[in-house]
Amino acid sequence: MGLLSRTSTIIKAKISRFLDRFEDPRETLDYSYNKQVELLNKVRRNIASVVTAKKRLEMQLEKLRGNVERLDEQAREAVKLGREDLAKIALQRKYRTLSEISLLEKQIDSLAREQGRLEAAEKRLAAKIESFRAYKEVIKAQYTAAEAQVKITEAVTGISEEMEDVGMTIRRAEDKTEEMKARALALEELVEKGTLTDVLTAGKDEITRELEKITEEAKVEEELEAIKREVSG
Repeated sequence: MGLLSRTSTIIKAKISRFLDRFEDPRETLDYSYNKQVELLNKVRRNIASVVTAKKRLEMQLEKLRGNVERLDEQAREAVKLGREDLAKIALQRKYRTLSEISLLEKQIDSLAREQGRLEAAEKRLAAKIESFRAYKEVIKAQYTAAEAQVKITEAVTGISEEMEDVGMTIRRAEDKTEEMKARALALEELVEKGTLTDVLTAGKDEITRELEKITEEAKVEEELEAIKREVSG
């Protein structure tokens, strides 16, 4: 396989995958159905054209038959008047008209047969299209149901892009929460060890802090004893 042939095959494969990704079977089925309906309408227009042509020839046929009757009368009238020459002319025209009538009848019969074939084809095509219409509606309903099922399953299992984004958001929130907890514990430990000091004890050395603590405890004990004496008295 040559380079150009391989390149063409790759391009066609990519285009096919691209089109398959965006193709909606429901739209494709509706498009196919509409094309069949257009074909059926074209057949019906052809039938109408054949019927119109046949009716036009039938009208001409009736007119020629009327001419034959009129020529017969003219021939008889000419004979009565002793004008055989006029009678012959009338009869000649009569037989030419009969020839035209015969030709028209053949054409009418041909159009009638064509009309019959077209009407039979129209019925078969209409039945086929109706069958296809029912079939496509079933397929569309099945596809819609399957599509809904897929979306529900994706939502439940978190496969869909939206649920995947939600999952990522939750994971990021959990990570930040754990990070904040760890930082709080670390800061608390550093404060207890005296590595870090709060603003209230900033600038005081360890001895000063211990003395203040002892003084505070002594005051607490002194006040507690005073409360006891008060309660006892």
